Amino acid sequence: MTHLYIAIVVAAAVVLRVWIRRSRRRQRGPMGSKQGSWPANLEGSLGEVGMVAGREIRERVRGRIFRIGTLIMLIAVAAAIIIPTIHSGSSGPTAQTVGIVGGLSPEAEALIDAAGAANEDTVKLVDEPSLAAAKTDLRAGAVDLAIVDSTQILLDRPASSKGSDADPGLVQSAAEYLGVVEAYHSAELTPAQASLITNSKSVAVRTLQPGSNQTVKATSIIGLVLLFFMLQQYNTWILIGVMQEKSSRVVEVLLATVRPIQLLGGKVLGIGLVALGQATIIVAFALIVGAAVGSDLLKGTGPLVLACELLWLVLGYAFYCWVYAAGGSTAERQDQVQTLALPLSIPILVGYVFSITVASSGRPDLLFKVFAYLPPTAPFCMTVLVGLHQVQWWEFTASALISVAGTAGMAIFAARIYRRAVLRTGGRVKLRELVAR
Repeated sequence: MTHLYIAIVVAAAVVLRVWIRRSRRRQRGPMGSKQGSWPANLEGSLGEVGMVAGREIRERVRGRIFRIGTLIMLIAVAAAIIIPTIHSGSSGPTAQTVGIVGGLSPEAEALIDAAGAANEDTVKLVDEPSLAAAKTDLRAGAVDLAIVDSTQILLDRPASSKGSDADPGLVQSAAEYLGVVEAYHSAELTPAQASLITNSKSVAVRTLQPGSNQTVKATSIIGLVLLFFMLQQYNTWILIGVMQEKSSRVVEVLLATVRPIQLLGGKVLGIGLVALGQATIIVAFALIVGAAVGSDLLKGTGPLVLACELLWLVLGYAFYCWVYAAGGSTAERQDQVQTLALPLSIPILVGYVFSITVASSGRPDLLFKVFAYLPPTAPFCMTVLVGLHQVQWWEFTASALISVAGTAGMAIFAARIYRRAVLRTGGRVKLRELVAR
């Protein structure tokens, strides 16, 4: 089974590699772009903004960093899905051979089968002619445990010790169940009375608050990590790209053809479409691998959590791309970009660390819920609340609308800074000079 999982991952990686290579060949032409390709269609439909966006898409998709980064993320996602599946599938014995000395009553045999089902073990009962024969089979490994006269369980070594073939859970459950049968006999219950007690149903167990599902928790954490790295990657691309255009004076040539807001809008749109495409590939790949290996990671509300994280990747990028573009327009050297990167990423780091902590504990406090409505931290916090079932649909919608409104305000503010700073050289421009009337 492990080889099958590995083969699935390798096949998916090969298919992705072939698809990317063929896509690049179809897009190439006399001028490096084939008519009818979707970047060309984008340019035709959006004019100057589409032209800038198409240029950004071609540059990013053809870059080695994009292809290698996508492949690494796909491998990481596959490992996060497959490794727990292999581990859960191989944890603990699944088949247990039980030697019986002195026979078992029908009630005791039914209880042993129930103990095996409770511990996800397949139990096979084998009659032993004597206690000595049972000991011999235990030492030889022919049986995993032996039940002697329904009054004791015999093991070759402690079930919890290394090298023991007996499942500790089965041993504990069988010992408890056989103790119940012994109590039936001591109380001199009739077979009908004993059967009534044995087949009794458990009382209902209800909770005031739902507990955190471990599968959804793992899905949330994996999604948060990918969301963090993708936001950091694409926002850094914008920051460096704007700075390089300004430092190389390419922006002066571009602004002779397009307006500053068109240039800025095309850049964030092009990189945003690349980010959305990469995230869609990763989510689709995760769903396919999860279905192929039978993973519990993507069952239940797991796909819903991934869909929410994909949506908040779009909303988070839409908000931060303007911030990073405005920051990049104020710098013209690499050292200035490094100085800007840390303060700009502080809200992302705060939201990410806070969300990872809450997703692991499953207990969001009031401050975390407030952060879920603030555009800088909502992409991380709101997806965690969805995974923990701590948010209603209207709260989710309200947070998304607040993020859209915040993005619109940030776009206006960033466009103003970009227009004033992108053509100013000779040192980094101070913020108070840009916001002054």
